[in-house]
Amino acid sequence: MRNKIIYNLVLIVVMLLQSCDSYLDLQPENGTVREEFWKTKEDVQAAVIGIYSGLLNTPGSGTTIAEYSFMYGELRGGMVGAGIGSSNDQIDIITSNILPSNTVASWGTFYTVINYCNTVIDLAPNVLALDPTFTQEQLDQYLSEALAIRAYLYFTLARTFRDVPLKLEATLSDDDNFQIPTSSQEVIFNQVVTDLTTALNTAVEDYGDIPSNKGRITKDAINAMLADVYLWQEDYTNALIAADAVINSPAGYELVPGSASWFTTVFARGNSSESIFEFQYTPENRGPFYSIFLQRPQYLADAGVLEDVFGLDFEDPENKDVRGERASLIPGTNEIYKFTGLNEDQRKANEDSDTHWFVYRYADVLLMKAEALNELDRGDEALEIIEEIRESRLAIDLTKEEVSGADKNGVRMYILAERARELAFEGKRWFDVLRNARKDNYTYIDIILGIAIQTAPANQQQSIVAKLKDPNSHYLPIYEYELYTNKALVQNPFYK
Repeated sequence: MRNKIIYNLVLIVVMLLQSCDSYLDLQPENGTVREEFWKTKEDVQAAVIGIYSGLLNTPGSGTTIAEYSFMYGELRGGMVGAGIGSSNDQIDIITSNILPSNTVASWGTFYTVINYCNTVIDLAPNVLALDPTFTQEQLDQYLSEALAIRAYLYFTLARTFRDVPLKLEATLSDDDNFQIPTSSQEVIFNQVVTDLTTALNTAVEDYGDIPSNKGRITKDAINAMLADVYLWQEDYTNALIAADAVINSPAGYELVPGSASWFTTVFARGNSSESIFEFQYTPENRGPFYSIFLQRPQYLADAGVLEDVFGLDFEDPENKDVRGERASLIPGTNEIYKFTGLNEDQRKANEDSDTHWFVYRYADVLLMKAEALNELDRGDEALEIIEEIRESRLAIDLTKEEVSGADKNGVRMYILAERARELAFEGKRWFDVLRNARKDNYTYIDIILGIAIQTAPANQQQSIVAKLKDPNSHYLPIYEYELYTNKALVQNPFYK
């Protein structure tokens, strides 16, 4: 049975990659996926496994979803600088010198995996009539996984590009329409919520083993995603409900206390009591991190991160936030350590570089709840959550802020600073900055401008700040190749 599943997985993925020259066209020739492969529940299972495989290492793409997530979430957030292995395109993103020819703006890898999801959503229901051993419950669970992953990918695209094409049907024929205009960010977010709430109804609570519970879509993973997208929609009541659903989950998530083993438990090993959803890299299927952060590093921590974000106690060097030195980064070299370290003293060997990509952790959900509480004028409760996390992480007094729960903007900035400490280099920073800056119709755009002033070279500050005053610049351009292949697309006006 296992060999059949693996065989079907490989065959389906290969077929999905026989494509034409359209950016959304992932159709095998002659309709063979529809006619030949969707016969049994094992075929459906193999296709779902293929979705997760695509998240780890998308066939035909030299850049993984995890790498794109890092670049989209970190390069503009003020905490990352260029390494010796950085490409010109990556440097241009960091320095806000972005053109439509920048390859970082290529969204093809996301649409490849979105099409895997669409294929399962469209074709799996037909198998019910073909395989009497395939149950409605099994189908619903598989559809839940495909819907949730599709939702997360569209959520990432909408936060990165704002308006993107929304394709909800599988590309199965050369006759499909590939000239698809963009849908607005609002429409994309609404679709994400629709998909997630639909997926929630039939999602699995417990697969019966830890790697599956942490590496596959569960009710808790969906609720974490919902809390996130509701914050972007400024729907703080529903964000609070979704966050509480995770916090009160039977899974019993809890913060791992700060200690010498904290880093190894949460990051090097992964799947800890803090884990909600992680991309499950293994020694046999290693992630990209050893290469991009260590061997020829494309990225470094910005020189000011250790002191400005985590704080340095010069009188007592042993007094330190466990999330900083030799957890997030290495002092002096500014190497990003979170994805290559084994413990405080040793890195993993290359052949053992299996650190996961952390999509949602418990502390992230706690801080999302704090954000929702603060926006609902419950700042004192938000401060209690911040202090709970800080105490667990042994945060030092230098980074403690004396702020009243009635000071909404003060609490807002404190949460943003704590998210920088807690989620450093996990693909969250730019999205956190942008989400807060755009609240109440960009009332807080100074958050973005302040980061630019702090991190931009002195001779570029004026020009970078001028660019960032235009909200259109906060989103990446549509990659020029996509404009060439899809004439229905219209470039982000900032890049025309």
